[in-house]
Amino acid sequence: MSAATQSIEDRLRTGIEEMTRTEKQLAGHILRHYPMALLGSVAQLARAAEVSSPTVVRLAQKMGYGGYPGLQQAVRDELEAQLVSPLVKHDRWAGDAPDTHMINRFADTVLGNLQATLKQIDHAEFDATAALMADPKRRIFATGGRVTGPIAAYFVAHMKVIRPGVELLEPLSNSWPPALLEMQKGDVLLVFDIRRYESSVLQLVEMAVEQGAEVVLITDPWVSPAATHARYRFSAQIEAPSAWDSTVAIQVLVETLMAAIQSLTWEETSARMARLEALYDRARFFRRK
Repeated sequence: MSAATQSIEDRLRTGIEEMTRTEKQLAGHILRHYPMALLGSVAQLARAAEVSSPTVVRLAQKMGYGGYPGLQQAVRDELEAQLVSPLVKHDRWAGDAPDTHMINRFADTVLGNLQATLKQIDHAEFDATAALMADPKRRIFATGGRVTGPIAAYFVAHMKVIRPGVELLEPLSNSWPPALLEMQKGDVLLVFDIRRYESSVLQLVEMAVEQGAEVVLITDPWVSPAATHARYRFSAQIEAPSAWDSTVAIQVLVETLMAAIQSLTWEETSARMARLEALYDRARFFRRK
């Protein structure tokens, strides 16, 4: 991903090794309180992060924004992008569309999204997430919004084969209270939430955290508000030459995660699959040629 297309959070994380001690302290404060930390003045941010005002200005320049006003404008642009409607998305890409077939344009964008998404995944965090979900002592719950709910359902359908104790929580569903009642400390809630972020998803996350659940969030570059409650968070690139965002990179990330979990639980998973196939055969579920 080029520097021009990196989010502010990505720029902070990728550049943190080259920062001074006070700049790292400031970057950590911004990441913990993003985006609110950047909506005040230089003096307010410096005071909150316990650094000097020149440190704030220097970090903004080092990030490539020219100064603090440029950094604040970038924040406002990101916040605006979170709320953009399908109509506005269409107008944005249609005005500058190259003179090539839609298949080529869309494929190029999606492949770029996929490469950028996988490149920025922290392998240690990915492995830790897989291990968390492979732990038989933990139950797994999954939920999503209006658009991402089907991805959560896809995940659950496959995970029920891989291991027991997996449940789908439908958006705005009356299944929430019974599920929350059964949710124990250490259970895992996998959440899908991309722009425009849904209040119901955040509400469910907050209630799950109160029950002691560990939250894994799959979101977009602008980051769902649920990120403040997540133990692990993965951001996927979703922009496409369409009125709607593309979920291809999210789907690949989900399938890769399931493959990693399966590799950790294969002894039990293979036995479950064998029993399941026997039940399918007995029920004559699939057609034979």
